[in-house]
Amino acid sequence: MHNMDIEADVPAQGEPKLEMPATLEGQAPQAAVELLALPAPTPMGIIYGNVGTNSFNVWVTGPLEKMDYIQVEHDSSGWVLGQIMDMERRTDLSIERAKRILNGEELSIEEKVTASVSVVGYRDDRGLLQSPRTPFRAGQPVFKATDELIKEIIGLKEHTPTGAYIGLLAGHDIRVEVDINSMVQKHVSILAKTGGGKSFMCGDLIEELMKHDVTIMVIDPHGEYGSMRESGRQPQGGRDFGVEPRGYADKIIEFATDTSANPLASPLKFTLSNIEPRDLLALTSIKNGKVYLTPLRKAVDMIKSVKRDYSLRDIIRVLEAEEEGSNAALINELEYLDEIKIFAESGTMMDELVVRGKMSIINLKGTPPDIAELVVERIGTALFELRKLNRIPPMMLVVEEAHNYCPQVGTVASSKIFRTIAAEGRKFGLGLTIISQRAAKIDKSVLSQCNTQMILKVTNPNDLKAITASVEGLTSGMADEIQRLPIGVALVVGGNVQMPLFVEVRPRESRHGGESVQIVSDEPWEGPEADAEEVDAELEEEEL
Repeated sequence: MHNMDIEADVPAQGEPKLEMPATLEGQAPQAAVELLALPAPTPMGIIYGNVGTNSFNVWVTGPLEKMDYIQVEHDSSGWVLGQIMDMERRTDLSIERAKRILNGEELSIEEKVTASVSVVGYRDDRGLLQSPRTPFRAGQPVFKATDELIKEIIGLKEHTPTGAYIGLLAGHDIRVEVDINSMVQKHVSILAKTGGGKSFMCGDLIEELMKHDVTIMVIDPHGEYGSMRESGRQPQGGRDFGVEPRGYADKIIEFATDTSANPLASPLKFTLSNIEPRDLLALTSIKNGKVYLTPLRKAVDMIKSVKRDYSLRDIIRVLEAEEEGSNAALINELEYLDEIKIFAESGTMMDELVVRGKMSIINLKGTPPDIAELVVERIGTALFELRKLNRIPPMMLVVEEAHNYCPQVGTVASSKIFRTIAAEGRKFGLGLTIISQRAAKIDKSVLSQCNTQMILKVTNPNDLKAITASVEGLTSGMADEIQRLPIGVALVVGGNVQMPLFVEVRPRESRHGGESVQIVSDEPWEGPEADAEEVDAELEEEEL
């Protein structure tokens, strides 16, 4: 879609009576019947000035707003859909006259509202989206688009068997449903500034996947998604999205590396014998790890010659038995890893971790960042390899704070596997959903593979630049609008959504666990099952 600058001089007062353009007078009666059959036959404006095939200008005479859809009849293409990309109120008020008003003088101000329209197109006999090949005619009336025409031309279908209902088209009661197969096959990105609603929208998406019995795994760094077991609140007032609160406890299983911080989760363990000595050494804070790689590998080989499964404690014992004292730093680091209790002789089985039709949450709350990177890398690799062998069902891998696991600058343990899943996962039915508040910090080779994009409010210039470069069909007007999006409105494109759409995100059915904590509240804070005196007494016993 292309934009045209507004440039015309249509008088605001004393304008001629709006009449049907001459181009319509000689048409067959059927055209007039179709025009009269419009739900809102009153024109909202009229085309003026220089007119093109991709854009035109409108003198606005009715209630229209920026980003509204309009329709206009073309000589050969029939009804064509357009979208208002910019509006301007022009007046004859000069600075000198403004000064006179300031001094109390009453002056009449002539004004007119104009709009620039970008042509979306029409559907031809084969159902393909086309743009007119000849310009529209000046003087042609412009109408507010009907929901039926918007759905037909944009290609929106409601209540489809594979559709994920994410909200309503802004300004219309039209359901926007994203095709689940397209999302799994071609990946998804959800981007927004902090507090922009990305986790809330991801929750909507996950609810729809669970309702369609899609197998899901969520990398959850902050322990937010376990709340989806519980019902959400019925929203008060506002639009009716047709959503009823419900919980998904029967669809959720949860694992955590730290079960003391996450009591509802099962322990997540990794089989130590599957970890290479080099990867184990990378988890330590030893800068010159090469010095310790040989003794560590030697210790592991010695243990493997005796038994197949072993623990970190076994490695520590072998290193301690060495008479040389040069392994002290390595032993201290392995002691630290042993305290985290993420490694075991026998780790969590994949058939426990991935269950057909359920959502598995990998709760990393309280997990050190370096350990979290290893967890994500091991899980991502296992999912990819097992999907290649068809040993687990087709599924969606959802990654919160994705910039930490596939950064644009530098590499982490999980960088390589995410590039592989983004590039090759669609071949094997392993979809990827990445969520981040920093689009510019995500590996471009991963972000560029996300065909379905859901963008909420973003204001950082670097992030906006990254988004603009990765979203197809994004006009400059839409890119500017992203900075001004209200909370709860998203720009959605990709999959079966063939052009960028502004969508009012539907309410959650389940409880949202990512709500911001209020520092100043209307109600006094109380600790869980404790009064203020008990809380103060407990804090006195805590030390830094």
